[in-house]
Amino acid sequence: MTDVTLHSTVSGRDSAPVLLLLNSFGATQSMWDPQMPLLSSHYRVIRCDTRGHGDSPTPPPPYSFDDLVGDALAVLDRRNVETATVMGLSMGGMTGLGLALTAPDRIDRLICCAARADAPEPFIQNWHNRLAMLEKGGIEEIWNNTLGMWLGEDTRRDHPEKEADLRAGFLKTTEDGYRGGAHALMGLDYLRHLGGMKVPTLFIAGENDMAAPPEAMRAMSEACPGSELAVVPGAKHIINVDSPVNFNVAVLDTLGLEPGYQGT
Repeated sequence: MTDVTLHSTVSGRDSAPVLLLLNSFGATQSMWDPQMPLLSSHYRVIRCDTRGHGDSPTPPPPYSFDDLVGDALAVLDRRNVETATVMGLSMGGMTGLGLALTAPDRIDRLICCAARADAPEPFIQNWHNRLAMLEKGGIEEIWNNTLGMWLGEDTRRDHPEKEADLRAGFLKTTEDGYRGGAHALMGLDYLRHLGGMKVPTLFIAGENDMAAPPEAMRAMSEACPGSELAVVPGAKHIINVDSPVNFNVAVLDTLGLEPGYQGT
């Protein structure tokens, strides 16, 4: 049992089924704001900030995915939730994989977005490079080298408020939180276990995502029995913010929601 208490919030009806949302590395729970009108009208939505992010505490690094999974389970326990649907993006999607693999009795369904399930050498080297960047220029330097992977040029031009909101969340990541999360990512090792997945799973990839490319997520889906894969056209890494309408359409069936809502 973790001794870390993540900052979490609850929206929606107390009697509704529970949906746990897990944020990307470098983001906060507010990254899910574009989906909240849709989700909170059907679910009791629990959002939390990963350790070292947003308003959550920062325990000393390094971290592992066992730590992140334990933190997420503790959120459910503290909210007296026995089972939940889980949707996570990037690190949140990877944490969702860990939840589904290690505690399948607690997870009804999983939507794993813009994530990887393994850490090949180029991926590991990328995080070493980013940690060196952190030591040189801090979190602001990391943000300046992340934005282009997160949002497409059209989104940045037409919706500058989206870039501003993500930047504000990113800069709330502590340096130790970033170090700890990077070490967790370098130890990512779920791909070889996906054949034992028992939780119904939808994988969602962004067509133009370089961090979790569609081919990597297709391999994850093919390894995971009975799973499905959706690719959101034109989207970069933060799919739900970069292309919210197409993202919402991709999750409608899995979440059992009406097709009439599109979002903005």
